[in-house]
Amino acid sequence: MKQKNGYFHRVTEMSPTRLWINNVTPGEARLALEAGAVGCTQNPTYPYKMLTHPEDSARCYSVLDGIIKAEKDDNRAQGLFQYALVKEIAEQFLPLYNASFGRLGFVTIQADPFHEQRDVIVEWARLHTREYPNIMVKIPAIPAGLAAMEDLLAEGCPILATEVMSIAQMLDCAKLYEQFLKKNGKVPVMYFAHIPGIFDEYITSVVKRDNRDVPADYVWQGGIAVAKKISALLAENRFAIGFCSGGARGLHHFTELVGAPCSITINWGGSADKLIEQDQPVVQRFPAPVPPAVIDTLCEQIPEFRKAYESKGLNPEDYEAFGPVALFRSNFETGWRKTLDLIALRRKEKGL
Repeated sequence: MKQKNGYFHRVTEMSPTRLWINNVTPGEARLALEAGAVGCTQNPTYPYKMLTHPEDSARCYSVLDGIIKAEKDDNRAQGLFQYALVKEIAEQFLPLYNASFGRLGFVTIQADPFHEQRDVIVEWARLHTREYPNIMVKIPAIPAGLAAMEDLLAEGCPILATEVMSIAQMLDCAKLYEQFLKKNGKVPVMYFAHIPGIFDEYITSVVKRDNRDVPADYVWQGGIAVAKKISALLAENRFAIGFCSGGARGLHHFTELVGAPCSITINWGGSADKLIEQDQPVVQRFPAPVPPAVIDTLCEQIPEFRKAYESKGLNPEDYEAFGPVALFRSNFETGWRKTLDLIALRRKEKGL
């Protein structure tokens, strides 16, 4: 039964912030929808999660067996398997998409993290969006990805630009979308996902590695400080692109963003369920400014923060190698590689 007075329902009622849920099983998706989730992000680690999930493993291996029987290339087989799993979640969110006339209920999918060339991204995106109107393709905000976004917007494909760790990346995505709006008048829905959790994980490791004299309280605010500047720039320029936040590494990556006009994507287990259990008062903390001393110290002591915070801190050719982006992608690459190992083992066991 839906708890209409639960924590996330109250967040929706009392703020412009919305819950998206991340990398969920079908069971978790059902719980998230009941709790007030209005969207979902699935990433390249999802096939591995499902193949190793105690409740879903047997069913998912059955799906995989049918795919690897017909598809001899393991990498492509994983891509098809991922799509088969994401369609199950899209089906659950489809009623919300229809009821909201296409404003809510999107489920994202991000393809092979080892092959992010423009033509490969476009090829998979066309496959991913051919059946469900609420499947949104998730594409990294790197030069090849931005080029693919241009192609796919022209084809009417809803897009979530991901791996956004810097103001420069956000501005490139927002301006790309504005150009299409001016040219075409009506284009598909487009969001970007800023990733403050992974960003904080990265700068925390830099401070520790280099023994930098930065108070932990300051570092704790790093990703959220970038998010606040992003929000201000979106409002100042009246950009039409949607704002998502993701990569949470603590509950504060939701609670400190309450009040932001954005969707926040968090995991169900260990994050969304904990916030429901704690049932904190809904307080809009996001509008509170970051003290200038915090910004000044982070810019002076952590070059990666300065590059992320300044509007021209990074050039497009630097996006892919930027430390926080590389860290985020490494998680996806590890998950993709582990699934390839499981597929190879399954072929051997089944003689397929």
